[in-house]
Amino acid sequence: MPRMARELSKTKVYHIIFRGNDKQDIFYDTQDYKKYLKEMKNTKEKYQYEILAYCLMSNHVHLIVFDKNDNLSKSMQSLAIAYSSYFAKKYEKVGHLFQNRFLSKNVETREYLLQLCRYIHQNPVKAKITKVNEYKWSSYNEYVKLNLKERMININTILPMFGVNRQEAIRNFEAFHRKEDELNDINKEIEFEIKERLTDEEVKTIIEDILKIDNVLEIKNYGVQKRNETISKLENIKGITKVQIARITGINRKIIQRVMNSK
Repeated sequence: MPRMARELSKTKVYHIIFRGNDKQDIFYDTQDYKKYLKEMKNTKEKYQYEILAYCLMSNHVHLIVFDKNDNLSKSMQSLAIAYSSYFAKKYEKVGHLFQNRFLSKNVETREYLLQLCRYIHQNPVKAKITKVNEYKWSSYNEYVKLNLKERMININTILPMFGVNRQEAIRNFEAFHRKEDELNDINKEIEFEIKERLTDEEVKTIIEDILKIDNVLEIKNYGVQKRNETISKLENIKGITKVQIARITGINRKIIQRVMNSK
């Protein structure tokens, strides 16, 4: 199937993931991490996007990007090409460094943004590497240290959500990050982003082809029995979640969950 155009975020905020091909490491030493950050800065300045959070792990990268000029594909491709060229030359590697194109997920709500920020910063903890505040290659300390001369990120979107003044906001931000991620639908969806997945547009096309309908939103208007039978069929599509089905069809997630659990 040909790639579908990315669906633009209403907020222009995206969760971006780069992954090493076949789960290979994309950073071998300190110089590699610094080079990636340098290319992030270069592309950020060239394409005028903002970074709200980031975490560089050994075989993947998380970014939260505010793409104010709708240059997401160009800017992320430029970042990938610049770092891949450096990596190939340094280590005399051939072939693709990253797995497919970057993954992107629209960030449309405040709640999703905050939990995503914490999820990204807690990656080193989940990998049993170190504490959140001790990890060198994430944006966490850019949020909590007042005396930094230069920051890669824009802290003025997320940090004010934690308090009316800077010190109060930092205290609340730190407390929020000391909590473990709650096992809720948002974090289940964030976890799913790590895995290979279909985009919403790709899923829409697949569903419409399978059901031979013109618009996936038709399903919402079916009678209860036909709707439930259709939902059961959708569960067999590899690479989608209940949350994604709910988002695409407009059917309440609890209805979809109930139908699939009763199957």
